[in-house]
Amino acid sequence: MSTFIFNELNFDNHEQVVFVAEEKSGLRGIIAVHNTNLGPAMGGCRMWDYASEAVAVNDVLRLSRGMTYKNAVAGLPIGGGKSVIIGNPKSAKTPALFEAMGEALERLGGRYITAEDVGTSPADMAHIAAKTKYVAGLGASGDPSPFTALGCFVGAQAAVKHYLGRDSLEGLTVAVQGLGNVGYDYARRLHAAGAKLVVTDIDQAALERARAEFGAEVVEIDAIYDVQADIYAPCALGATLNPATLSRLKAKIVAGAANNQLATAEVGELLRRKEVLYVPDFVINAGGIIKVCYEYYDKPEADVEAHVREIGVTLAEIFRRADAEGLPTSVVADKLAEARFKQ
Repeated sequence: MSTFIFNELNFDNHEQVVFVAEEKSGLRGIIAVHNTNLGPAMGGCRMWDYASEAVAVNDVLRLSRGMTYKNAVAGLPIGGGKSVIIGNPKSAKTPALFEAMGEALERLGGRYITAEDVGTSPADMAHIAAKTKYVAGLGASGDPSPFTALGCFVGAQAAVKHYLGRDSLEGLTVAVQGLGNVGYDYARRLHAAGAKLVVTDIDQAALERARAEFGAEVVEIDAIYDVQADIYAPCALGATLNPATLSRLKAKIVAGAANNQLATAEVGELLRRKEVLYVPDFVINAGGIIKVCYEYYDKPEADVEAHVREIGVTLAEIFRRADAEGLPTSVVADKLAEARFKQ
């Protein structure tokens, strides 16, 4: 198994990759600690019905590495990690499952701190908290998704200002892929700012709600890439930007909440050549982890929004440097992160 991990495409000198299992609850999970130079690793616990263990490994390695870069660029005193639970989040959840995950975290002694993610909730985190203190995102105010959405909105504003020379999103068309907690709140903010929305999702109820609430146009899942839009906002799972979708993409800006939007690092250069402004995912979607970090370290919640709004300032600097150096924004964002966490 170790040979499999070390040869995995997304293994990036991870400090620790731990497989966890508990027979009684049926837990099968993976915890990946990528880097702790800036502090203990922090990142959410995702529950997903992965097609195979190999797919789950690929996901947790990519996500944990992304958290290192995200946390560093956001100026947080934490490193990067992630965990995944293999199972259907709609049918396989039990309190015992998350308690077993909490016991696994406790054994790591604080090297990794978790929170909610795709497929998990504050209620699930409460069950983890029954067995360990190394968890955040608890209680009525535990949901970090509104802050992730705020960061995305601020990021979209920064991109529109830089690339289109506009101070307003009024009248712009945004193609939103994914209407989960973050995607829907992001869409709400875009609508309030006067943007026209074209949306897609596998959840028909969410689509109908967006149509009724925002006057959104609904398109089929695969048709979102063909929409004539000013902004493409990927807010579902990752790797939707690849050579096949780029040939169809008509948007001028990519600004969405999804993690790992680029299928490969080379796609960043392809976007630059296509003259599409890519807003690096781990920069724009850092609002949630900022909120979780403030909560975990008991810092004033009143300061969270101001910190999240700094995402726009960071992105403006990335855009400026990318233009000056003739580099993809993804490369500039990576350099900024590495300067902070590599020792």
